[in-house]
Amino acid sequence: MYSFQLYKLNINLQIPTKFSKTSAKMTNNNIASSSVNTSLPVHEVPGSYGLPLLGPLTDRLSYSWFQGPEKFFRKRIEKNKSTVFRTNVPPSFPFFLANPNVVAVLDCKSFAHMFDMELVEKKNTLVGDWMPSTKFTGGRRVCAYLDTSEPQHEQIKNFAMDTLKRSSTVWVPTLTTLLDTMWDNIESQLASGPVSYLVPIQKFIFAFTSLCIAGADPANSPDIADKGYMRMDRWLAVQLLPSVPITTFQPLVEIFLHSFPYPYFLVSRDYNKLYKFVENEAKEVISRGQTEFKLSKEDATHNLLFILGFNAFGGFSILFPSLLSALASDKTGIQEKLRKEVREKVGPASGLSLRSVQEMDLVQSFVYETLRLNPPVPLQYGRARKDFELSSHDSVFKIKKGELLCGYQPLVMRDPKVFDDPETFVPDRFTGEKGKELLTYLYWSNGPQSGMPSGSNKQCAGKDYVTLTTSLFLAHMFLRYDSVTIANASFTAVDKPTP
Repeated sequence: MYSFQLYKLNINLQIPTKFSKTSAKMTNNNIASSSVNTSLPVHEVPGSYGLPLLGPLTDRLSYSWFQGPEKFFRKRIEKNKSTVFRTNVPPSFPFFLANPNVVAVLDCKSFAHMFDMELVEKKNTLVGDWMPSTKFTGGRRVCAYLDTSEPQHEQIKNFAMDTLKRSSTVWVPTLTTLLDTMWDNIESQLASGPVSYLVPIQKFIFAFTSLCIAGADPANSPDIADKGYMRMDRWLAVQLLPSVPITTFQPLVEIFLHSFPYPYFLVSRDYNKLYKFVENEAKEVISRGQTEFKLSKEDATHNLLFILGFNAFGGFSILFPSLLSALASDKTGIQEKLRKEVREKVGPASGLSLRSVQEMDLVQSFVYETLRLNPPVPLQYGRARKDFELSSHDSVFKIKKGELLCGYQPLVMRDPKVFDDPETFVPDRFTGEKGKELLTYLYWSNGPQSGMPSGSNKQCAGKDYVTLTTSLFLAHMFLRYDSVTIANASFTAVDKPTP
């Protein structure tokens, strides 16, 4: 039953919609080129990369230290009077063999070119012009680093989508069981004071994704049950730290964290433990990767571990705290509205289900709005396959083959020409007919929320599972509690319904 409901949900969400602000139509594989307005003026891309070494170093310090990413990009929009311009992004000098030169695309229309696989190549561009050593992923380029033109991309992408589809039968019962355990533990500690939700949520995410995606139970391995989430954190951090902006503890961060890539041996023990866990506990999924998708055992295992660690665990570890932070900062009484909707849609007999959460428009909108303002992956990159013309709202720019495009999504999805009051968290923004049209501009998943992941594009295979799971998390919380009080990344109180 769950499989059928999830399939139905995918069909409903992934039909491309018309959008009112530009009157163009968008499809997932030809989003941008179909909407080029030939009446717009053609300009050279403004901005500059500066002097060799000095320009990239200056931009690196501004991006990571003096300004931070958002101010860095906003300042250059103002300076160039354009949402499309040339600049440098980290990492760069001295020990990275990477070119920091990019063309920034920071409005919805220009950013959409990132999803047109006829225009943009995604080979080794996950984190820009450099990539961590393949030692971090078993000596192979996993699917996230493959371009759609590479034959193995479709094999692995289809393997990932099939694995997720098959897991839908256990998705809801596993989630509710693990969440009940998490909340029981949090409640038992609240009498002693505030309880940070960061570690409990990570433990929940690790167990949930391992069980649902890989069929791997952490409880079968004491080390993984106790330390699995920490091993995953370390493996992710050592790969990504060189490109993560940190404005505190400077200039030590620039000298010791951002000047060179980290060696794999720092986390080799962690990765080997995680690999053995997946290899031993996910035999059925790995075997299906071999027999149905013609992958080697090693390719299936390393890609499955990457999906678990980078895509699922890493993404949810950012998204769930962002969701709770949005609840904590709300002053409009949204918790009461969410609670009312959840309890109206969940029948006493049927309980929480994929079908019931599909009917929770406000819950889903709250999740979408969280993703709009705080996408788990803020930067997207793509390299021009050929010379082409790129459109923003007011200009056309000539892009040369080989140039690297860079989009900072938190600014893209605050495009004032698309979103009303774009800087404000509006919980019901995506409700109603107009709200559904705006899903075309919700780009958090390397594609529009109205798009459909496939082997021929780079959209997140688990796009709908992410929004569903986060909606289920929110709905479960308001079935269990009338309200929660949150401060400084901690729960300070929970209010249970009166019996």
